[in-house]
Amino acid sequence: MTQIIPVFTANAPKPLGHYSQAVRAGGFIHVSGQLPIKIEGQNEASDDSFDEQAKVVIRNLLAVFDASGAQPSDVVKVTAYIVGVKHWAAFNAAFAEAFGDARPARSVVPVPELHHGFLIEIDAVALDVNP
Repeated sequence: MTQIIPVFTANAPKPLGHYSQAVRAGGFIHVSGQLPIKIEGQNEASDDSFDEQAKVVIRNLLAVFDASGAQPSDVVKVTAYIVGVKHWAAFNAAFAEAFGDARPARSVVPVPELHHGFLIEIDAVALDVNP
């Protein structure tokens, strides 16, 4: 029987609802949707530019993976929800910088709005190389 083990790190925002930052199950790490919330002050709204929000949300995502023992090369699938397709190029640049040579499968989904007025949210799945 597969165990489901929650993952938590103080290096990423605390969940704003009834969910875990990530769970380990079946040989994978499933990271919940991350918003570009800065852990300093745990703000729930942002006037930051899209570029800054993209960097923060990717940092949050990678912090959760790091707490799980995973790194960008272990990530198999990323889904990014962005407000406005016009931000696709900026997201792609921030993603490429953070992930380097790692090229997981990825979807970028334009949406009309996101919770708390943020411009980007990301969820992802990685191999659990340290079960």
